Formats: sequence, structure tokens, C-alpha cells
Amino acid sequence: MRAWVVPTPGRLERTELPVPRPAADELLIRVRACGVCRTDLHVRDGDLPPHRSPVVPGHEVVGEVVAAGSRAHGPGAGVRLGVPWLRRTCGRCRYCLRGQENLCPSSAYTGWDADGGYAEYVTVPAAYAYELPSHYPDEELAPLLCAGIIGYRALRRADLPPGGRLGIYGFGGSAHLTAQVAIAQGAVVHVLTRSSAARALALDLGAASAHDAYDSPPEPLDAAILFAPVGELVPVALEALDAGGTLSIAGIYLSDIPSL
Repeated sequence: MRAWVVPTPGRLERTELPVPRPAADELLIRVRACGVCRTDLHVRDGDLPPHRSPVVPGHEVVGEVVAAGSRAHGPGAGVRLGVPWLRRTCGRCRYCLRGQENLCPSSAYTGWDADGGYAEYVTVPAAYAYELPSHYPDEELAPLLCAGIIGYRALRRADLPPGGRLGIYGFGGSAHLTAQVAIAQGAVVHVLTRSSAARALALDLGAASAHDAYDSPPEPLDAAILFAPVGELVPVALEALDAGGTLSIAGIYLSDIPSL
């Protein structure tokens, strides 16, 4: 099969690989679309040293089932599924048992510990594949498998009350998806970002206001989410919160936070 691999840091190389064989609890997926995530770039550039080398990146995968392992329970051949970043956890540690699988010390990841979706086929443990709605195209669903998951989790962690006022700092892939979810849930969304194009997009998507990242929102916020990887914005966002408000920091990478 055709695939793209990271043979050494800084390189992404097209090659031919055998079609992978699913393990007993895995599904074999024919890839129909795969998004590009910042984490894929970190793997390519060596910022995240691959746990498997060479590795096929890609973890925003939409595809269809073509085969299953002997113990794989799930949809049959032809069903469209999503393959996310989180590939496998132990299911037994205290983090897994309390619903915080992302903290599992034995967790493994698509496109890092195992080959991902920049190929014609990929395997996924059946328990970690997502069934997808039928009425959306592949290319719209793919970013939801990482950017969408990150944004939705950040929104949940922000503890926004119903109809509350949400500030979003930075307006990239996760942020613009999160804004749409929050607006659909009835929130008043204020976007704060340095990009004029992103501010225009925010208003088009229904944000109540859009300002520069260091501006004050037009009203106190019940919650805020920091998507921009800029530690200097932490005190800025905290100051914008109303009493009792919550700031959720969504990024994996963040520059230094100033003294508070």
C-alpha cells in the first residue's frame, strides 16, 4: 500500500508498505480521509520523538471496515468509522477506572506508537474506534477526531453555565469548532485573537464579538478557553473572568506563564 512515513526527524517520505494485519481485537480500516494535526508536525519534526521508527503519522482518520481480528467486536465490513489519537489504554489503572483514560501511564497513540492514517490502510483496536454519522462528508468529519475532541473536552472543563459568556483566546482548528458547539448550546461567545481573518471568521460563525487577543471582552466572562500557545495570555484571560469563572487551558504546548 502507499504510505507516508517519518524515516528521520524533519522528513516525510512516500513509500510502499505491506497492508497491516489486524490483531485479534483490532479492525482493519481502509482510509478515506485523514486530517493534518499540529501533533503530526511535531512527530515529523522530532519534537515528539517517534516511539516507532519509521512511523506513519496521522490520527484524524475516517475510513471503512474491511476486516476484523478474531476477537474484535464492532461494526462489520463497509461501516464508516473514525480513528482518533488515543489508540489504547490499560483499562485497569485508577485513571481509566475514573474516566480519565488520557492520563493512563500505559496509553498508546495513533501515528506515534503505531502507524496512523497517512496510508491506504490502518488498524485500530475496535474499542477505540468511533462510529460516525452518515450525513457528513469524510473531510468534514476527520478534524473532529482530534481538534473536535480537544475543543469539546476544553469546553466541558471550562464549566460554562447554560447561556453563559465564554471567551475563546486563539481561533485555530480546535477553537473554531468549539465556538460553533458553544453557540449551538446557547452560549454568548467572545473571540480574542490576533488574526484579523480569524476575527472575521468568528463573527461569520455567530460570535457576539471578536477582538485582539490582548483586548478586554465587552463583558465579564463566566468561562474562558485558552487555545493560543501563549502563556502571557493566562493573566489576561483570568482578568477577563467574572468572579468564580473558570479558565481552561487547552494546548499541549504553552510558553511561560508570567508571575501572577
